[in-house]
Amino acid sequence: SHLAAATLSLELACIMTVGPPCKQAKMATQKTLELRKLRLMTAIKTPYTADGNVDLPAFDRIVEHQIANGVEALIVGGTTGEGHLLSWEEHLFLIAHTKAMFGSKIAIVGNTGGMCTAEAAVATRKGFAAGMDCSLLINPYYGKTSAKGIVMHLESGLKYGPGIIYNVPGRTGQDIKPEIIMEIKDHEHFVGVKECMGHERIKLLSDQGVACWSGNDEQSHLSRHVHGAVGVISVTSNIVPGLMYKLMHGSRDDELDSKLQPLYKWLFTEPNPIGVNTLLMQLGMAEPVFRLPYTFASKEMREESVQLLKSIGLQHCPAGPNGLQVLADSDFKHVLNGDDA
Repeated sequence: SHLAAATLSLELACIMTVGPPCKQAKMATQKTLELRKLRLMTAIKTPYTADGNVDLPAFDRIVEHQIANGVEALIVGGTTGEGHLLSWEEHLFLIAHTKAMFGSKIAIVGNTGGMCTAEAAVATRKGFAAGMDCSLLINPYYGKTSAKGIVMHLESGLKYGPGIIYNVPGRTGQDIKPEIIMEIKDHEHFVGVKECMGHERIKLLSDQGVACWSGNDEQSHLSRHVHGAVGVISVTSNIVPGLMYKLMHGSRDDELDSKLQPLYKWLFTEPNPIGVNTLLMQLGMAEPVFRLPYTFASKEMREESVQLLKSIGLQHCPAGPNGLQVLADSDFKHVLNGDDA
């Protein structure tokens, strides 16, 4: 809305000047320490109604299935949840809604980071005011900065409460190198890192006392059991949360991990979140509505997904009244947002 935009603009203008980063180590807060213990977090999908607005009843059904299958935290409005396609009004409302509905059962991690330091700081402060337990903070993408600039950018969000740093060079175009993480790891609100650089990086950071969650589902089992990761921030757990729970909380299970590898590959054949969106729509957990620029996976892929899930076991998946369907191309709808209906 114009009012929300004007309010945000005013707050951006009034935000405190970011000073030099404080290097004095402080003991991690109790909340920070608690968050470091969580093994399975889901980057939760944001479903839409036919008119393009956020579909809260569908969202709640997806979250209820997550909780019933042991998921310990949700990333709200992450890349998978299309935070970049939500207005800040929608984004903060969804954080508040999730906390109000489910905050006693699951931790709420709001993706309030961004490219613009001032905007990310305002969003992070408002996210905590809305009730989130933790922020997800990313380094500036596109408008890349220096190592010192990355530190200052991240600390501007960490000052408001617990934060997980998200390192995904494939999306940002810039690696948050270990020496940068070492600069901020003693901040009282530093929870850890969602790390997409693979086993070697996770082991390096874990060996230095940094809590890491794999950002690569296909590697997450070995990252957890061999390379020191605490757990995973997962896309696949939207589809099979109970099985991802077993991989993270149970003993090493290479057989189950191998069984899920084709699903991991399918979900990421097209850029995320195209795969997970399409599959949740096929399962009847979300209306077949895409906000552009995302669109549906091909019919060939959809037919393949039906066989994949049947081989894994449909009892592990959430499903609407009609169960798993291929759907026709004509069943899908594309919108810009909820204002263009």
